[in-house]
Amino acid sequence: MRSILMRYATPSTIGLFLVSLITGVALFFHVGPSAFHGIHEWLSMVLILAFGLHLWRNWRPMLHYMKGRPLALSLVITLLASAAFFLPAGGKGGGRPPAFGLAMQVMAQPPATVAPALGTTAEELTDRLAAAGFAVTDPARPLSEIARASGKSPMALARVLIDRPR
Repeated sequence: MRSILMRYATPSTIGLFLVSLITGVALFFHVGPSAFHGIHEWLSMVLILAFGLHLWRNWRPMLHYMKGRPLALSLVITLLASAAFFLPAGGKGGGRPPAFGLAMQVMAQPPATVAPALGTTAEELTDRLAAAGFAVTDPARPLSEIARASGKSPMALARVLIDRPR
């Protein structure tokens, strides 16, 4: 069993890295099927295991990298580049993309306020929500509260909002 793991440590690392690379680039540019998101997240978790096996398999050569400056410098640069994403990008968004702030503002509104922006009426929108399993007991409640009261995520409610009835 150990020889099989050792034989496939590096090839699986390469294969999973390529999947992570391709899906990551597609997600960055917002292209490709929606399945790329799940593929990227889950197979990146498997990549951790493959990387661990690769590290175990190549431990002695890795020690040489760990003793030199290039690895330390690369890790410091990567840490600093990552830290930049935690800095606020102006405003009250906390560094998040503006689309998240917009989505939170929309979800804080009742169906009657959001419906015209979606090209529908409040009644049609509440009917769509009810048909999708959301409990719209008070149409004056914000969409986020409707989702919470229905035991569903705001993302599930957002999906209903953007899906056009056929």
